[in-house]
Amino acid sequence: MIEEFLTEADMGSYRPPVIEAIRTQVRKNSDRLRKYGLDESIYLDPQKTDLLLVKTAGDWMKQEYGKPMPHKLFGDFWLEGELCILFADTNLGKSILAVQLGNNLAQGVCTGNLNNQMDAQTRVLYIDFEMGSKQFESRYFDRQWGSFPFGQTFYRAEFNPEAENPALYENYGDYLENAITAAIIKTKAQVLIIDNLTYMASGTERAGEALPLMKKLKAIKAKYKLSLLVLAHTPKRNATQPITVNDLQGSKMIMNFCDSAFAIGKSHTRADTLYLKQVKHRSSKKLYDEHNVCLCRINRELSDLHFVFDGYAQERQHLKKEVRETRAQQKAKALLLKGQGLTYREICDETGVALSTLSRWLG
Repeated sequence: MIEEFLTEADMGSYRPPVIEAIRTQVRKNSDRLRKYGLDESIYLDPQKTDLLLVKTAGDWMKQEYGKPMPHKLFGDFWLEGELCILFADTNLGKSILAVQLGNNLAQGVCTGNLNNQMDAQTRVLYIDFEMGSKQFESRYFDRQWGSFPFGQTFYRAEFNPEAENPALYENYGDYLENAITAAIIKTKAQVLIIDNLTYMASGTERAGEALPLMKKLKAIKAKYKLSLLVLAHTPKRNATQPITVNDLQGSKMIMNFCDSAFAIGKSHTRADTLYLKQVKHRSSKKLYDEHNVCLCRINRELSDLHFVFDGYAQERQHLKKEVRETRAQQKAKALLLKGQGLTYREICDETGVALSTLSRWLG
């Protein structure tokens, strides 16, 4: 025992290692609490410290009994309190639709014939990582009619390039999260729209990037009791196939954490026509699946750039038609490839024709 080698004077200042370890942990806990402006009293409230809240199923039912059903913000596409993902390929109008939704919520009007049950003057914060202020202004300005009259409770925020000061934050993710929460508090937002997810994490196609990002968004939504719409991109997809959850960049992890999701698709059979399709829902009805997509188009009236809704259709009616070569074209191609010295197996891979058929054709 180390105590046997200590003098009487040393014993007065000596602390066993276990005590030192406890003191060190207490100091770390105190430093962490001070960092976030908290004190030790937080440990007295399990609601703020327990990661898992455990109750009987019956108690959970009693807790929710009598509470109102969530309001619709955009029909059954997006409900109050949900973290919803809107995704599409580039240049299909994600931002146009998102601005239209945000402004309509602030003004208390419906978007097309899709129900908005929120009160007028709903406070909406649109965080725009895509466009600068001049680009935004040019979309909603007409030389004759001036600027579009947005609702008084529709707020827009954009990236400040002069705020890149590394001394202000430990890492960029924390800085961005703090900036978003500060904007929520400043505007007293009830609805938050983020355009877009790619800016917040460059590697959303990887689970290691997507998981912490979605956790942060869920935490922000819960803490400030928000309805949250996040825009996201799709990688290049096969336009002959229906849109699915797998078409969202980083789909698996993102879809696990969101409450609902819908996509904008492009019609390949009708000019200037787009369609909206539900790909995930938890609380709403699935009304707009592949059998009943919502047709729409982008329209400008004076200084108002917005989506107009044109009825419903089956998704397959608007997919790109798969081009199939005729039998004669396949045979001619096979003969050409044989003349170039390719093997039967290579010709089979190139044309998609069965090996037995090629043997008959090429003898």
